Amino acid sequence: MGMETAPRLKAEIWVKALIRRCEVAGAAAMVVRRGDSTSGVVLVKVNHLDRKATVFTPARDGEGAFVWMRGTGADPVDEIVADTYIDRHRAGRHFLDEPIAG
Repeated sequence: MGMETAPRLKAEIWVKALIRRCEVAGAAAMVVRRGDSTSGVVLVKVNHLDRKATVFTPARDGEGAFVWMRGTGADPVDEIVADTYIDRHRAGRHFLDEPIAG
């Protein structure tokens, strides 16, 4: 399953496949918070088991290909910082100043 196909799949199906891939490799993976099962945004929090974590968020590169971005920065952050990042992302803030039609 290539990452380019991930955005076309329902979020729930894609997450189940990712969890299965982790389990096959001997890693623990779980859904901690659930959003829209069809088109929800998937955030991946990697716990480094030293009270540090990294949150990966989906993005597009300059050519439109699906990539993962380190939403919390290049270095692992305190787990509370990672959780706060996820909470802010889930809040649906858009920061658009222009009028929104419809």
